[in-house]
Amino acid sequence: MTPATRLFNGSHFQVKKFILMGLPGIHSWQHWLSLPLALLYLSSIGANLLIFITIWKDPKLHQPMYRFLSILSIMDMGLATTIVPKILAIFWLDAKAISLPECFAQIYAIHCFVCMESGIFLCMAFDRYVAICHPLRYPTIVTDSFVFKATIFMVLRNGLGVIPVPVLAAQRDYCSSNEIEHCLCSNLGVTSLACDDRRPNSICQMILASLIMGVDLTLIILSYVLIIWSVLKLNSAEAASKALSTCSSHLILILFFYTVIAVIFVTHLAGRKYPLIPVLFNVLHNIIPPALNPIVYAFRTQDLRLGFQKVFLPGKKSR
Repeated sequence: MTPATRLFNGSHFQVKKFILMGLPGIHSWQHWLSLPLALLYLSSIGANLLIFITIWKDPKLHQPMYRFLSILSIMDMGLATTIVPKILAIFWLDAKAISLPECFAQIYAIHCFVCMESGIFLCMAFDRYVAICHPLRYPTIVTDSFVFKATIFMVLRNGLGVIPVPVLAAQRDYCSSNEIEHCLCSNLGVTSLACDDRRPNSICQMILASLIMGVDLTLIILSYVLIIWSVLKLNSAEAASKALSTCSSHLILILFFYTVIAVIFVTHLAGRKYPLIPVLFNVLHNIIPPALNPIVYAFRTQDLRLGFQKVFLPGKKSR
């Protein structure tokens, strides 16, 4: 009997904590991945913090699109901080143990932040739709009040909507192995250790993914179909190009975000044969977007670059 279990009903053991084993199949040298992971984390926190401060301090960036971007930066920092410190502790300090409440809290936080990012992408898509398809009505529709109400709605929707995932996971009976072949507490990875029926967890996660992220993606696609339709009706190629350029950064991030989720789903189906692949994609999905988002916007948005220069390099003249 290990310290992680206790006698239950006189015949089997009840798990008291989980052991996060790390990346399947490469346990002996996975610590070498800690340096790039730490650099990704630091760059993610630093870049998102710079974007948030720039938008907050520069009055010219107090526009709905940039306010949503600042909220996305907060979500990115929260998502990265939810998982990376624990992964680095596993790699550097061999701190593999995690209590059940901490594990279920991590499941909740990951689902909440990922769904929040999806919701913010939807808000940004709506912002671009109104700006391009209904430019004259934009100032009266996408107001500061709208940004506030949309943010509160997304926080409540995702904060409350994902609660069933960790609650159902906590109700399972973990009576045998407590070793999770993962770097973090994923819902499917944790419930795969349950001795009782875990189908309610899988069904719940699928339903929530459809109702939250599926609906978000459908509305985002609809927004961009209407945007493209509106742009194609423009007589000027230059005007069409300028309109689409305002959406390019957003489109890049959306395509990456949802494509990786689709890849994770597909690779999870083959997880029994190649267990490292879905685990690695799962980790990368939670750390690369937070590092990628600010880079894409910083390089492709001139107003943001000028705002950064104004806030942090006030003595340098803009060209």
